[in-house]
Amino acid sequence: MTGHKRDASIVFMAMLRGGIIGYGFIAAKGHAPVYAKRDDVEIAAIADLCPPRLATAHHDFGAARLYASAEELLAREAGNLDFVDIATPPVFHGPIAAQALERGVHVLCEKPLTTSAHQARGLIELAGKFGRVIFPCHNYRHAPVVKAVRDILDRGRIGKVTALSLSTFRHSHAKGVPEWNTNWRRKLQYAGGGIAMDHGSHTFYLCFDWLGGYPTAISAKMSCSSPSAYDTEDNFTAALTFATGTANVSLSWTSSIRKVVYIIQGERGAVMVDDDDLQLIVQETGAAPAASEISVSWAVERRSIPSHWIDSSHSQWFNSLFNDFTRAIESSEFAGQEAQDALKCVQVIEAAYRSARAHCLEVDLGSV
Repeated sequence: MTGHKRDASIVFMAMLRGGIIGYGFIAAKGHAPVYAKRDDVEIAAIADLCPPRLATAHHDFGAARLYASAEELLAREAGNLDFVDIATPPVFHGPIAAQALERGVHVLCEKPLTTSAHQARGLIELAGKFGRVIFPCHNYRHAPVVKAVRDILDRGRIGKVTALSLSTFRHSHAKGVPEWNTNWRRKLQYAGGGIAMDHGSHTFYLCFDWLGGYPTAISAKMSCSSPSAYDTEDNFTAALTFATGTANVSLSWTSSIRKVVYIIQGERGAVMVDDDDLQLIVQETGAAPAASEISVSWAVERRSIPSHWIDSSHSQWFNSLFNDFTRAIESSEFAGQEAQDALKCVQVIEAAYRSARAHCLEVDLGSV
């Protein structure tokens, strides 16, 4: 394969050969269309335990070799692959990623990286030991409107960030493909948790970015609206304490709408995100007629930044994410900031479950 070297110190020069493990909705609709259009990626192998999904994979990538399990793919293909893209249900992420790293293959993995902090720490250790990249799909960072927020904060438009409010509304859990276990996200044995496990990572890594660090404590509450049908939660709220401020988060699979609403408050103003609509409010302070008084006015900027939130595949963001993954490979950043954030996300999710079981008791995160 052109430009491929097994020495981790050598930079990839051309084509990356990849394998996809798990060919459900997100792989087929979110990742595959991007790979098909890139001239630096060849999908050489695909694994899925569901025969109809392998038939779909063959339709999409006719030259790719097909396997009925991740284990078989890695046993047969590891020596020919640069990376694998793991898009299975979360409980399988950790074991598959570990096998790939041990066989000398870089790993791109859907969120959450794992369903336990113990597994996540193990992957980070393996990445360093075997000199291979472990990289999570933290794709909300790549939404154009979220990039615009980052630019506003970097330019100091609202000053130091002091408080966040992040809400995600969904009218249902995301359904899987009809050929296999459509409601797997509501089953603990596959998902490892409910909406906190599924959407928590997105919310938490944005909190880390915008408050400039990791939380020191969390208090959480969650509920299941249909316990007779499912064994995972579909509503989640939490309050997080950071050294730099606070964050209040809310996640719901029982809303009547599909939407994200973020409010980032700073010392001199705020940014409000309502899907593609961004509003920047900046405080303008000047002397009032009476010298002892201060008048405050507000400058408001409104923008619409197409980010396609309604498209649950988020395929429009994947190119940007994959570019970051390739840069990590080229710079031998085996367990970089993205991986560290992924570990912390899992630690926060675990702490949230402990807090909820203890009736919202605040859980210390300083030592995890």
